[in-house]
Amino acid sequence: MTAGCEAIALPAIFLTIVLLGGVRVSETTVLVAPSVFALVLGVLLVRVLVQCGALAPDRLVASRRSALANLNGLVVFVTLWAASAQTVALLVPESGLPRLAFNVFFLVMLLNTAAASPDRLRLLRSLAVTFGSAFVLKFVVLYEVSAPGTGWLKRVLQAMLEGMTLGTLTQQVPHPAAGYLAFVTAALFLFAIFLLPHRDLPRLFPQQSELVPVDPRDIERAAPRS
Repeated sequence: MTAGCEAIALPAIFLTIVLLGGVRVSETTVLVAPSVFALVLGVLLVRVLVQCGALAPDRLVASRRSALANLNGLVVFVTLWAASAQTVALLVPESGLPRLAFNVFFLVMLLNTAAASPDRLRLLRSLAVTFGSAFVLKFVVLYEVSAPGTGWLKRVLQAMLEGMTLGTLTQQVPHPAAGYLAFVTAALFLFAIFLLPHRDLPRLFPQQSELVPVDPRDIERAAPRS
């Protein structure tokens, strides 16, 4: 990772995620800070990134680095934590039973990922699938359920959840631009995670250029004599 990426690009991207993730578009556009529980989930997400090798802390803060370089590394850590919390808060519904269910889902997912300890690429794929599923559930499924009228999705859910009122699932209908902002924010977060300085894992098999040729005479010398 270059010095420019560490000192400028990554903090700028993470701060952009914090701002975009906090925007709530309605009659009046406001900025909303992540909840305390989202901050806790952000800490867990950063810990999982470190554990799975997607983030190498010693490449950001270490005794061999200068004081300015270590300060840059701390800025990356803090902005990463804020962006992680804001992204999770953005994908969690605003109220009701869905909010509780999504919070529990993210908590269980992060704890399970920490226990499984996948490698970097598997972790990135897992986060992409998880964030994508949460986005679809909040901005497609819950939007259709909460929107006025009787759409096909609402009728299907009513048939599946017979005996349970949809009032426990409905949310305040978001502005049409909210979904686009959320999609850009989540995609930008995954891109920034990909750019983080990661831990290089040792290769199990050497490349062809690294193979050392064997002299046939050495094999003859090593062969047992009858």
